[in-house]
Amino acid sequence: MWRETGFTSNGVCAIIPLTRLFTLEYCLWFDHFLPALDRLGAPVPLGGTSNIFRTDVLIEVGGWDPFNVTEDADLGLRLARRGYRTAVIDSTTFEEANCAFGNWIRQRTRWMKGFLQTWLVHRRDMKFSGWRGALSVDLFIGGTAFAALANPILWLLALLTAATDFAPQAGLPTWGEGALAAALAAGNIAFLALAAGAPLQRGLARLCPAALLVPFYWLMMSAAAWRALYQLATRPSYWEKTDHGLSVEAKARRAAALQSLGLE
Repeated sequence: MWRETGFTSNGVCAIIPLTRLFTLEYCLWFDHFLPALDRLGAPVPLGGTSNIFRTDVLIEVGGWDPFNVTEDADLGLRLARRGYRTAVIDSTTFEEANCAFGNWIRQRTRWMKGFLQTWLVHRRDMKFSGWRGALSVDLFIGGTAFAALANPILWLLALLTAATDFAPQAGLPTWGEGALAAALAAGNIAFLALAAGAPLQRGLARLCPAALLVPFYWLMMSAAAWRALYQLATRPSYWEKTDHGLSVEAKARRAAALQSLGLE
């Protein structure tokens, strides 16, 4: 049960929980969130692969920031600041889902740290027009990191409220407490529903049940986010390399390629 591939060129996904959750996240981000930002005309934080640029524009905006560890997301916002639009095309780049916990934490720490860096840099001087720019920067860049940082604190408060006499909502009218509970339930159900529906566009309905494990994935993201916050203060430009080719299929492909070249 714990050995399989990641998201491969024939659409096969891993049967281990981590890679299933990774795949759900990628489907949600690249098939839904980023195309939605494109349709809104909002700044689009770029992904790390399969980006096509006009060379003159890339030179004009200064290329990639060598000090930002998510230089792709930062570049997407800098293009928007200069008045350029990023479009999402109907194309797929296949990715090996990270199948090792420590490797995943290192990779996600870098992503969270880069999002914090990008948010801090672009929030200093917002030159985006209208609410769409603020939506992209604050919700999808800063919000991603800040939600992960806040999540364990909010869960702890909820547990304390349920298990003890601790009552941060004291003083609210009854309807106010009910509204808070409804917002909590509706928000979590909505995110779980989004995660469950994300893979349907790719015909991966078998992954939908993995959405029930998303709360545990959020806890992992929170661990990476707090680690990222510490690194932002101590090693802001440190790049923790992600090991690739760890899945069974990736190793088999590498061995076959080396053998075909007479190198193994």
